[in-house]
Amino acid sequence: MSQPQEKIVSLGTAGKKERKINVFVLLLCILAIATLFTYILPAGEYARIEADGRATVDANSFKWIESAPVGLFDMIKAIHTGMVEAGNIIFFLLIIGGFFGVLRATGTVDVLIGTMARKLSTREKLLIPVVMLFFAVGGSLMGMAEETLAYLPLIIPLALALGFDTITGTAIVIVGVMSGFTTAVMNPFTVGLAQGIAELPMFSGIGFRLILFVIVYLVSVLYIYRYAMKVKTNPSIGIYGKYTKEEAKNLLQSSAKLTARHKLILVAFLINYIVLAFGVIKFQWYMTEIAALFIVLTIVIGIIGKLSADHIVNSFTNGSAALLGGALIIGVSRAILVVLNEGHIVDPMLHQVAESIQHIPAFLSVAGMYSFQTLIHFILASGTGHAMLTMPIMVPLADLLDITRQTAVLSFSFADGIGNMIFPTATTLMAGLAIAGIPWTKWAKWILPLVLIQYLIGLIAVIIAHFIGYGPF
Repeated sequence: MSQPQEKIVSLGTAGKKERKINVFVLLLCILAIATLFTYILPAGEYARIEADGRATVDANSFKWIESAPVGLFDMIKAIHTGMVEAGNIIFFLLIIGGFFGVLRATGTVDVLIGTMARKLSTREKLLIPVVMLFFAVGGSLMGMAEETLAYLPLIIPLALALGFDTITGTAIVIVGVMSGFTTAVMNPFTVGLAQGIAELPMFSGIGFRLILFVIVYLVSVLYIYRYAMKVKTNPSIGIYGKYTKEEAKNLLQSSAKLTARHKLILVAFLINYIVLAFGVIKFQWYMTEIAALFIVLTIVIGIIGKLSADHIVNSFTNGSAALLGGALIIGVSRAILVVLNEGHIVDPMLHQVAESIQHIPAFLSVAGMYSFQTLIHFILASGTGHAMLTMPIMVPLADLLDITRQTAVLSFSFADGIGNMIFPTATTLMAGLAIAGIPWTKWAKWILPLVLIQYLIGLIAVIIAHFIGYGPF
């Protein structure tokens, strides 16, 4: 995993020049287009009010204001502003990278993956459904997202050692957690918040979401499983990012066994995740608390692994440096939202859609609401921010159109989760691809059919929800 992040290692394509779009170039192009839109689209805004200690939108307060186009220099400044605003995610990612740098320095990762690969070598088909279920449940019940990035350096080499590729390992984590995030059985950061804004009982309507969870999970597993089996049969079609197939084969052939010290490090690792899960559920811990846990764990495993203080620090900084490119990508993607907000063109989009779908049949209005939420999520990939911006508008609109508020919440949660699997503005996705060394363009091409399938499932789900009066109201 020591190769440069931008290098693509693909079995059977060595020596070939591969044309690809640099993700920074792609995001800068989107940033430029967003800036251009501030000159073309009219500006407007809703008033923000305090509700339960949070700023939310007054649905009846929209007004047009004087155009506020963003200049060239302001567009460039937005990059720094975006990095500052996304600082919590950026530094969380760097701390996770540093932790895994130290963990790898103890030798535990390589020995663990080699051991697991040998045990699963004749049962590799279990890897995808079992591990994906773990992530899907975490995403659906606890709102896990950024936290799962910590697993990628473990799952990707394991997938490679079992004959799959880097995309398979990455998808097991990213698609797994986002499948759960999409259906959001009890996700406090999406459904919980949206239902609070809609004044619905917390986590009401859980039965219908459980059915959708099973459907989306099974479809996602089947999609990844079919692809993984094709790669296992023909490795030349695989995509390997910054990992190499040879590196994984060495893990499978290694005879190294877990020592008492390795097992003690793994116990510390397991305890860390138990504490993490307890903190998230009981105390609503988020990235700051989780990052602090990983800093403590880094020191603990360094001591258990008998690493010197210099070795711990150097391994930590090297691990962080490996993810620096991904951290910068997060900041640049955030700059897009900064420009749109400075140009005051997000609120007018909400207003125009609310006005336009009032005059069509209710079941088509539901489809329009769902599609609009998908579009907004491209601009605002934060589930919490997305809910705070759109739900105060969608709730009174749903009342006006005789659509249940629960259906409006469902259209939001589906749009939010599906977008996280493909949009380049989704920070968890972009950070995960940076860890894997997979260009976004390759990922988008691979994941697009599954995104469309899930989008269709969501569309059918919200229409059914409307016809059955999905409630309680």
